[in-house]
Amino acid sequence: MSDVSDPPPPERSAPLRNWLSLAGAITVLGSLFAFVFLVAIDTVARETNPYVGILTYLVAPAFLILGLLLIAAGWLTQRRRSAGQQPVAGARRTLAIDLSQPRDRRFLGYFVSGAAVFLLLTAFGSYQTYHFTESVTFCGETCHSVMQPEFTTYHHGSHARVSCAECHIGSGASWYVKSKISGAYQVYATTFNKYERPIKTPIKNLRPAQETCERCHWPEKFTGNLDRSYVHYLADKKNTPFTVRLSLRVGGGQPGDGFFGGIHWHMNVANKVEYYASDPQRQVIPWIRMTSATNGEVRVFRTKDFQGEPPAGSIRAMDCMDCHNRPAHAYQTPNQAVETDMALGKISTSLPYVRKTAVEALTKEYPDNDRAIEGIATILRQKYQTADGVAPAIAAVQHIYQEDFFPKMKADWRTYPNNIGHKDWPGCFRCHDDKHRTVDGSVAVRSSDCTACHTLLAQGRGEELSRVAPQGVEFKHPGGDLDPDVLCSDCHNGSVQK
Repeated sequence: MSDVSDPPPPERSAPLRNWLSLAGAITVLGSLFAFVFLVAIDTVARETNPYVGILTYLVAPAFLILGLLLIAAGWLTQRRRSAGQQPVAGARRTLAIDLSQPRDRRFLGYFVSGAAVFLLLTAFGSYQTYHFTESVTFCGETCHSVMQPEFTTYHHGSHARVSCAECHIGSGASWYVKSKISGAYQVYATTFNKYERPIKTPIKNLRPAQETCERCHWPEKFTGNLDRSYVHYLADKKNTPFTVRLSLRVGGGQPGDGFFGGIHWHMNVANKVEYYASDPQRQVIPWIRMTSATNGEVRVFRTKDFQGEPPAGSIRAMDCMDCHNRPAHAYQTPNQAVETDMALGKISTSLPYVRKTAVEALTKEYPDNDRAIEGIATILRQKYQTADGVAPAIAAVQHIYQEDFFPKMKADWRTYPNNIGHKDWPGCFRCHDDKHRTVDGSVAVRSSDCTACHTLLAQGRGEELSRVAPQGVEFKHPGGDLDPDVLCSDCHNGSVQK
């Protein structure tokens, strides 16, 4: 028997012990930690955020998969390198840490410190990312570059201090899930350029206004009147000013809290108004049903050419968004924007026909924003040469275009009807046009009955505006008498008048 002992069997190589696989393991660890952390903060948060679902269930798993791929790539690379090498007998292939050795203690300290810093940075980054997804910047710029028109108009709207999520999502688990699903599709559509141009409205899956708008706006307390002045300029050589001062009968409320009626009578305080729209943008309404909450009386109004009943599932209960359909993303009409800048002195009224010329420059078709800026400057310079005030006028008109015209997304005031009022779009006259009648021939409110919604306090210019009539005056159209069968929007279209 030989005294020579047999050599120990060669140990197999460890293909996972390489820098690439180690990097993958660290990535997997970080993604798992971020996933658990995001789930935790989303669970305890007061307001739900569907975009966190994108981070939690799309981004974090994506890094997890990346880490696993790195581990696999390192394993394959190490295996190929070891395939042609002869194993060395007695080679040490196991990881051993001897705390009695200063070197091992030092390396262990580095590892624990590095791991702690890595997890701390992961937690901090996840938390900051969570809050960033709630910001307006994220909705308007980072993830949704397609939303540039909405992002721009949002900033000069009346809800510029309200975050996107508060209106588009709100609170509650069911709408959180719906928004999460919708958000996942939006990521896909944006990534693969599958979105529509322009974005179609109205949004079919938008949360009911009573669950979002009424968190701040209390319908029962909508009482009293609002005093509004609308400054206009005629399209003549002198840019003649013409101002209309109105007292808007907002009304609303409920018995015991204030005057019950006015414009907000339509809200579901003591009345239920339902309608059927035959077009996607809800501009053509041939059928209306009104139900009184006090006595249950039902009245149905139809246009002459509408027969039968609305299709099943097509009847909509009226809410805030049927009139306030552009509460945060209103596109100014060219007339409105130019007249505002004229009233503010940004566009000099001493330039002949400047209102007409500026509107024509804005509404000319341009292929892109850069061509529009050049075209506007060219039109105004050719018209006014070096006249006083032409340079500020050019800058003002160019700014209007940048704020309200988006040729890339095919979006401007023509794309999105604004149902407040009835001047540039049918608005109120979608229903109150004297064409919707009951079986006995009655109408709700005639279009010619201006005093139903507002009282004209003063009109004109100069001293005429100082003679305020609380009882109201009759409207005098600057272009002559009005045809009772013609709606305002038939002539006024936000641009050069027909």
